[in-house]
Amino acid sequence: MLSSVFSAERLLFTPVAPSSEATPLIFAFPNEYSVGITSLGYQVVWATLTSRPDLAVSRLFTDVQEALPAQPELVGFSVSWELDYVNILNMLESLEIPIRAADRIQSHPLVFGGGPVLTANPEPFADFFDVILLGDGETLLGDFIDAYQAIRTADRQTQLHHLAQVPGVYVPALYQVTYASRDGAIAAIYPIDSSIPAQVEKQTYRGNVLSASTVVTEKAAWENIYMVEVVRSCPEMCRFCLASYLTLPFRTASLEASLIPAIERGLTVTKRLGLLGASVTQHPEFEALLDFIDQPHYDDVRLSIASVRTNTVTEKLARSLVNHDTRSITIAVESGSDRLRKIINKKLDNEEIIQAAINAKAGGLSNLKLYGMVGVPGEEPDDLDATVSMMNAIKQAVPGLRLTLGCSTFVPKSHTPFQWFGVNRAAEKRLKSLQKQLRSQGIDFRPESYNWSVIQALISRGDRRLSHLLELARHYGDSLGSYRRAFKELRGQLPELEYYVHETWSTDQVLPWSHLKGPLPQATLIKHLESAMGHFESPPPLPDRESVTV
Repeated sequence: MLSSVFSAERLLFTPVAPSSEATPLIFAFPNEYSVGITSLGYQVVWATLTSRPDLAVSRLFTDVQEALPAQPELVGFSVSWELDYVNILNMLESLEIPIRAADRIQSHPLVFGGGPVLTANPEPFADFFDVILLGDGETLLGDFIDAYQAIRTADRQTQLHHLAQVPGVYVPALYQVTYASRDGAIAAIYPIDSSIPAQVEKQTYRGNVLSASTVVTEKAAWENIYMVEVVRSCPEMCRFCLASYLTLPFRTASLEASLIPAIERGLTVTKRLGLLGASVTQHPEFEALLDFIDQPHYDDVRLSIASVRTNTVTEKLARSLVNHDTRSITIAVESGSDRLRKIINKKLDNEEIIQAAINAKAGGLSNLKLYGMVGVPGEEPDDLDATVSMMNAIKQAVPGLRLTLGCSTFVPKSHTPFQWFGVNRAAEKRLKSLQKQLRSQGIDFRPESYNWSVIQALISRGDRRLSHLLELARHYGDSLGSYRRAFKELRGQLPELEYYVHETWSTDQVLPWSHLKGPLPQATLIKHLESAMGHFESPPPLPDRESVTV
């Protein structure tokens, strides 16, 4: 199994041979190989690490591994999904490394992590990591390794203090968190001494050459796919959207310097191409990119595109996808309510959505997938009726086009204007109501788990006290009941589930990530929040800090 998995890989880079003094490093993905190797971020970081002669890199997944060093100096994790923390703890135990950083001694490796989950809010996991890398890895990763190599032989505390000076490198143990009470809100977060930066700033890569796959394999979850990052971030700035706010500014890959060379390179080893990004079709030269892919000698290439902006779904785009063996396209509409779309800053109307469906069918597509959301702050029951009406209007306008509406529950995310709102308790009933109405109309409705949304919100707005709860929930089986059981056992030692998940927080209170600087200052986020609340039918005041219940 081991040899067949790795021998199936076709590399698009050349690893260098480690030097005799190379630092032994384990680079792990806390899930199965097929999932991890499909992560573009994991691929790129692995290739970057193995291109350095001063590192000897071994990969580790939950099901397979390369030959591991007996005494690694660094163990890194790429974290893309919150609940993979269970596998991180399991993998640390399998390596005989204490799961808590405070329990590690000089002979243990430094455990570092990065990826979207840790960049958004690392605090629930902070006690498990010695070092966390915040933001884009293009320069941050190299700076981190260079800084480590400079103090490789120093004692552990010297290493951590030195690494904390690198922009974007967060060393949780060097920051103290105090609370109003054991089960109260956060009182303050501050560095343990004046040599440590008061804030750690997420690092942003601003170049125009973006990422592309470094390996193609039939063993990936998306078999033999070659992925190219077309854009990074999103210019739309929907008020709830982490993918937009946390990754600002919107950046586009150069057509000539990045996209075309990358695609030409990838299509020498596979015939499956994936264009990635939160808003791929908003690349200013997307039409030219499409023309390049539509050349006759690429007729046998299967093309996949991530979710696209609704008003960019043209008949030409649909025809191109059909010609490249794709039968569906995905758009995010969030709601059929104009008022709700104004609240979330979704610059879209129903006529554009219907036109996108018409264009999709005219171009030969057979499926249109839409993403919606319930429980958005300011949502009223009438807004759900508007969504049902919108879906029926689309169905009438394009008979024969298969419609699917995937629907999630609003979850507050750090560094966004809606980070202060909690999960709407009515969301589960609203999902069931939409399901009943739409399925009776022959529309495929696919709700995401409300219970998973609750856990996602817990982790999204969690602080360091959650590390003990996460350990207990893992021990009890990692189900929703496990979390409730863990809360009961830890009562009095941290706030209740209600506080993290459902409460509306004050804009004055210290947030778990207040010491971690995102792209926009809090004052700007509050302005965006106030703009959204101007469209509420009955805007609830955000509570004063003193009135926040815990």
